[in-house]
Amino acid sequence: MTLKPGIAAPDFTAYADDGKKISLKQFKGKKVILYFYPKDDTPGCTKEACDFRDKQSNFVDHKTVVIGVSKDNQQSHTKFKNKYNLNFILISDEEGKICEAYGTWIEKSMYGKKYMGIDRATFLINEKGVIDHIWRKVKVPGHIDEILNIIQPQ
Repeated sequence: MTLKPGIAAPDFTAYADDGKKISLKQFKGKKVILYFYPKDDTPGCTKEACDFRDKQSNFVDHKTVVIGVSKDNQQSHTKFKNKYNLNFILISDEEGKICEAYGTWIEKSMYGKKYMGIDRATFLINEKGVIDHIWRKVKVPGHIDEILNIIQPQ
């Protein structure tokens, strides 16, 4: 099934960077920014994470939880989070089930070589667990402001 705005977001249960299991359904009643990124502590992923960190108060003000997802393990997430003082949840999807459910595990190409990897994508999930907005093939500069323009009432 192809995900699109207006349909229920696939639920998941995964380990967060603090070692606790979390699921999407526990955030009903709040908006959720679920963002997928390729790898902890790489230039683009670090920039994106630090942008979310720096704007975190804006998300909190609008009852929005930020959750980052990659296939890195919990220890990698903890190190990444501590190194950059990240103030939101990172979850580990080592088996790729969440990436599969959200269609972010895709074939990529670099220098003519094809490989499988995570498509940088963001999903805005509303208080009822329904997808309101999807950003695919995200470009990091300006992305957080794009999200905020949608969740902040005008």
